Amino acid sequence: MAGFCRGSIVGVCYGRSADDLPTPDKVVELIKLHNIKYVRIYDSNIQVLKAFANTGVELMVAVPNSDLLAFSQFQSNADSWLKNSILPYYPATKITYITVGLEVTESPNNASALVVPAMHNVLTALKKAGLHKRIKVSSTHSLGVLSRSFPPSAGAFNSSHASFLKPMLEFLAENQSPFMIDLYPYYAYRDSPQKVSLDYALFESSSEVIDPNTGLLYTNMFDAQIDALYFALMALNFKTIKVMVTETGWPSKGSPKEKGATPDNAQTYNTNLIRHVLNDTGTPTKPGEELDVYIFSLFNENRKPGLESERNWGLFYPDKTSIYNLDFTGKGVLDMTNSTDGSKNGTTWCIASSKASEADLQNAIDWACGPGNVDCSAIQPSQPCFEPDNLASHASFAFNSYYQQNGASDVACSFGGKGVKVDKDPSYDNCIYLTAGGINKTASSNMTATANTSSSAHTDVCSWICVFLLTTLIAVILNTGNVFHVSF
Repeated sequence: MAGFCRGSIVGVCYGRSADDLPTPDKVVELIKLHNIKYVRIYDSNIQVLKAFANTGVELMVAVPNSDLLAFSQFQSNADSWLKNSILPYYPATKITYITVGLEVTESPNNASALVVPAMHNVLTALKKAGLHKRIKVSSTHSLGVLSRSFPPSAGAFNSSHASFLKPMLEFLAENQSPFMIDLYPYYAYRDSPQKVSLDYALFESSSEVIDPNTGLLYTNMFDAQIDALYFALMALNFKTIKVMVTETGWPSKGSPKEKGATPDNAQTYNTNLIRHVLNDTGTPTKPGEELDVYIFSLFNENRKPGLESERNWGLFYPDKTSIYNLDFTGKGVLDMTNSTDGSKNGTTWCIASSKASEADLQNAIDWACGPGNVDCSAIQPSQPCFEPDNLASHASFAFNSYYQQNGASDVACSFGGKGVKVDKDPSYDNCIYLTAGGINKTASSNMTATANTSSSAHTDVCSWICVFLLTTLIAVILNTGNVFHVSF
């Protein structure tokens, strides 16, 4: 339920601007398969609401812009909508938010004056049904609602929206509802690549942007945009309103001018976003603050107008296969397809990141094949894993061997940020990658000796400490400057 302390959450937006999507019941199967617990839809479609019944998935439903006039004019319209479109399916379908209007300041027919009256009428309808404490009412906005967003401390709302914003913020504060914002660092990078680096937009930046007014350090654009909104709220003395990100993401494909729209960048952005959110890192202005985020979008939507990227924000193709790998737990990168070589039995492998430099990979190979005690004979000339003769391939084999020999833990696949976990077997031809169950006794003799003389709990702790110390040593040797973040 909304409104109580339960840590940050990551949900997904289920848009349906397409003519080739699976039926809602098939979509729900996909959502359950990937353990997605929070979903946003853009209307109150009856078939969708029915499909989510008894799933435990928390649903955010919407009053679209086309209904704002009717909802703002007459209380009876809001009452009828709640009675006919929501109550028959609640609480079997777990509805926790109602969004009234979608980015109204961006819509061609500016309907902002209708939003707050419609919100009041929806809230009144909920009060009549005794649900106003269980279902929160808000409205979603684009970052265009701000006139300034950089530096974050200078964040300010656009004065042209003042007549609409002030009563809406009062409504949110009075009812403890969140300010809902749709944030897209992708657009900032696409439109100003000279000012916004790709790494900064993807949570990959090693440098920091300093807010000159506060001295706060920002390593990614997402945090900077969130804090700009918090500063804009504080400037109007609305210090209790929390921010919720109702859309964010990255497209996997774009027009020729949209070179940043790639599957790799989409995977990087969303993976880093999930980790950042679920770690309850907060932002520089609000460290440790919970932040709920919804990734846009579940599917590619072929009826979206505009540039090519508009139709390619999905995590899945309409046939329910994944566009790229993603893990909603924030622990690693896993394949989201329905069937893979490893996902059936939970096996994972560790390979070299495509973003690692050749120098870093060479240093990592030298360490793994030396102090790391990995048997690297298979990547020597004329051996099964020598071809293809490149650092990425050789490093992947070495990384995986070390990973499997050391408990297949997240830490054992770190390599100073140069390792990536996957659940598709990278083996090829006669080059067989180790799995935890297939490690020879010589390679794992130290681990098995400990297991034979200790309780399983003691072994786990000792193994974890050993792996942590060894992996920390990797970082020192590689001298990458990266800091390990170990979740306890």
